[in-house]
Amino acid sequence: LRERALEAERAGRHSDETIADLDATGAFAIGSPAEFGGYEMTVRQQLDVVSEVSRWDGSAGWTVWAGASTHWIPVGMGARVVEEVYGPSWVGPRVAGSSHFPASRGRARRCEGGWVVSGGPWTFGSDALWAPYTNLGCIADDGDGRYLVGVQVPREQLRFLDDWKAAGMRATGSVSMRLVQDELFVPDYRGVDFRDVVSQTLDSGLKGSLWRTPSLGWSFSLMAGMSIGIAEGALDRFLERSAGRPLRGTTYKNQLEAPLTHLMLADVHARIQSARLMTRANAEETDRLGAAAAAGAPADPEYMQMFSARVLAETAYAAKWCAEAVELLQRNSGSTAIMESEPIQRAWRDARVITLHGALNLESLSENFGRLMAGARPHQDDGITTLDRFAPPAPRKT
Repeated sequence: LRERALEAERAGRHSDETIADLDATGAFAIGSPAEFGGYEMTVRQQLDVVSEVSRWDGSAGWTVWAGASTHWIPVGMGARVVEEVYGPSWVGPRVAGSSHFPASRGRARRCEGGWVVSGGPWTFGSDALWAPYTNLGCIADDGDGRYLVGVQVPREQLRFLDDWKAAGMRATGSVSMRLVQDELFVPDYRGVDFRDVVSQTLDSGLKGSLWRTPSLGWSFSLMAGMSIGIAEGALDRFLERSAGRPLRGTTYKNQLEAPLTHLMLADVHARIQSARLMTRANAEETDRLGAAAAAGAPADPEYMQMFSARVLAETAYAAKWCAEAVELLQRNSGSTAIMESEPIQRAWRDARVITLHGALNLESLSENFGRLMAGARPHQDDGITTLDRFAPPAPRKT
């Protein structure tokens, strides 16, 4: 992965060889259903896999993360979608997701037998280049107000745009998409009110406790795993390249013998370790909550809301601390560390990009969690990270 990273960055996507190699390790099956040959690992186990891949290439870690943390979307759409997504043989991630936010440019309107989808483009389509389906976020309005619909679309009905020109995570190929035609008919079972997806109201036919875990705990624990793995990889690389390297402006002939290096390394360790321990605890709690729900003892809505708000805020902090750790390593690596061929500068850019993810705004997530801690309600918003999912859904037309 590390040897291929530069070429993949220049291409703006992983090679088909890399996707096939990752698939051969089982990396794309870590969170897929056991009934269809998947490993269905615990969230805690998936966290370790995402961190390890990210240690060698942040873009590859992102691709594995997106593949693992998106499974709850097709599973939340019901048994027929599950059969379509996981039944056939496939090399690579099984499903991608795009624009599940209230700012989505996608539109869906009801028609006989399903939906008519239009609009776009749908942006930040991580894994869409390699997945047989992409779930598009679309805004619908039946007269009672706007709401989000998740629409499962086969890849042959999508046109991928060459617009992924990013500061980091360049090999993820997270391109935008348009429909091949101006409008697309989608059968009813492939278009689901996203409130039903996040509340797990539809029967998937799957039995494992993974499918009862809180989706935010699952997705965002793994997201923090990317940051941790990137920072660990940067630390490994720093120690490797600094041995015997003179420290400019001092008499030290070996940077690893300098006290200022020792102080910096302790600081880096503390940031990574804090992120690691916090994230592992969140992954383990996510697994516990899923097991309890599968056993018929789900947590009460108030706890689920507090836990989900905490996971979001703590993931943002984990990403921040790891990005800061990598920045310290970069700053202490000398001018040669800015070269395109040096993994540390790639880790520096990739780690910072994670902190800029649209669902990972540190300030807003911290405010929401703080509001709950203070006994106030969180902000009401739509999309993947809404905390209103734990309230009873309002009546709506069918």
